[in-house]
Amino acid sequence: MWFDMNYLLLVMIPSLLLSGAAQMYVTSSFSRWSETRNSSNMTGAEVGRRLAQLPELGGVRFEGTPGKLSDHYDPSSHVVRMSPDVATRPSVAAMAIVAHEMGHAQQYVEKSPFIALRSFLLPAMRFSPMVSYGLIMLGFFLQMSGLMWLGIAFFGVVVLFMLLTLPVEIDASRRGMKLLKESGLLRGGSDAAGSRQMLTAAALTYVAAFVTALLTLLYYISLVSRSR
Repeated sequence: MWFDMNYLLLVMIPSLLLSGAAQMYVTSSFSRWSETRNSSNMTGAEVGRRLAQLPELGGVRFEGTPGKLSDHYDPSSHVVRMSPDVATRPSVAAMAIVAHEMGHAQQYVEKSPFIALRSFLLPAMRFSPMVSYGLIMLGFFLQMSGLMWLGIAFFGVVVLFMLLTLPVEIDASRRGMKLLKESGLLRGGSDAAGSRQMLTAAALTYVAAFVTALLTLLYYISLVSRSR
């Protein structure tokens, strides 16, 4: 299975091209808008504190985190963690990234159904990829299609998780833009345009991840069919 030409042509190459293109778009968008000041001249940390004043955010806190584009929301402690480039720079990119993470915070406060479903699947995500691969490999070498189908079922959890991630991320971006507007931070044309481009670029990375998972699932199914 490691040297299967079908895997190379149908999964690996399309996945590398798609994920590479998405990552390039994220990098180029961040490069452009991280050099463009937002109209409020507020750093990401200041934007976060402004948005946190809205009643629907439920007292979210802020912390720093090392790395680049490592910003994320931690629901276990209700904390938005910002990378140095986002926390300390008054850029359009920083404003958009913080707004997106605050959108996630709002989802948890309001108990979004998509968040609830994804959280339900999260424990299974920690072992499903390895279990599925092990069962498929074992079934392939022992010529037991039942084991392979069981492995495919486990990998289906991964695909479902990736699928649920798409509306979660899109909704977080939608909420983020709304929060910026409600706080009066979208003052100039570049604020709205740059924020939308940044959030669109980020969403494409999740689309690429889902497509990769789906292609892998279809490959596993084809493997069972060919092994009969």
